[in-house]
Amino acid sequence: MAKKTAEQKAAEERRYIAASGAANAAELEPFLTDPNQAIRAAAAMNPDADADILDRFASDRCWGVRMEVVHHANVSQATLVRLLEADVRKRGVVHHAARAKLEARGVVFAADGLPQA
Repeated sequence: MAKKTAEQKAAEERRYIAASGAANAAELEPFLTDPNQAIRAAAAMNPDADADILDRFASDRCWGVRMEVVHHANVSQATLVRLLEADVRKRGVVHHAARAKLEARGVVFAADGLPQA
């Protein structure tokens, strides 16, 4: 992989600052598709992110971004449930973090590791 140029690094720094400083979901939306995982994670950590934009970040291909969604104070219960993995073999840190947060919110889990109906 080629080294990033000074211009590319500066552009990433500007996007990172913009993602961290966004004031609403409309300002965060462009970062849903940012090629840099760290910038997407910074946008998902933004304290002004609402439940709807967090739900969209929960679909990110990178588990690090999904973890930021789980840890966000504004994440909805529905998003946390969506982040649970039914297949035991595929459960990872995101599943376990989402489960822990749901349990802290009073959700009861069945023996299969999913919320009781």
